[in-house]
Amino acid sequence: MADHGIDNGLTNYGDKDFARFLRRSFARSMGLSREMLAKPIVGIAMTPSGFNNCHRYMPELVEAVSRGVLAAGALPRPFPTVSLGEVFLNPTSMMYRNLMAMDTEEMIGAQPMDAVVLIGGCDKTVPAQLMGAASANLPAIQLVTGPMMTGRHKGQRLGACTDCRGFWAKYRAGTVDKDEIDTVEGRLSVTAGTCAVMGTASTMACIAETLGMSLLGTAAIPAVHADRLVAAEETGKAAVRLIGTKIAPRDVITRKSVEN
Repeated sequence: MADHGIDNGLTNYGDKDFARFLRRSFARSMGLSREMLAKPIVGIAMTPSGFNNCHRYMPELVEAVSRGVLAAGALPRPFPTVSLGEVFLNPTSMMYRNLMAMDTEEMIGAQPMDAVVLIGGCDKTVPAQLMGAASANLPAIQLVTGPMMTGRHKGQRLGACTDCRGFWAKYRAGTVDKDEIDTVEGRLSVTAGTCAVMGTASTMACIAETLGMSLLGTAAIPAVHADRLVAAEETGKAAVRLIGTKIAPRDVITRKSVEN
């Protein structure tokens, strides 16, 4: 890229010097020094929502990624995109995956950044972010939110989705009463994170890592584990390294890698 950091996209203006002056002036209103504005910029696509239980720890992940970006010598700039909470979307989150992909692509392309960290985990969120990143083709790296921990009921380990259906079938059959099903309800999903089974969210996390869009060994770290924050910090550092390599998503997500 000819420009970097806050100067990205200035070719869209007639007078680049004036545009730079204007943009930096508004950036200074956010309390950013001239020294910080001279650094490369890493955007952080964040997807928190009160309707997305999978992303409840998003603020901590954004903070950890920002820490890594700063440590590597760049300026982190978080920005929001559409958030897809699997359980609460009607009739299905699949209807909104492409909307999120378009939102992600457009916000990456429209804002001045040299690389982007994509933070998400819920079922359709990761593929939407990867699709958007591939279309924008700016250096990008995926950070998944991680799975929740399992619950316990009468010595049985519980995982949301699978055991939810199993216990509901028992309740309908009359082998589990109302008091017990109410108790199980509070034990199926007990922490922040994606479903603690090998469902779509876990599959997409593994695929992102296998494709090479996430750091090795980070797909299955539980959302509430300290290592998830360490992975977030390392992801921020990796995003800064990507700026120098110029490796873009389409160099990583290829027909051969997808078919592998």
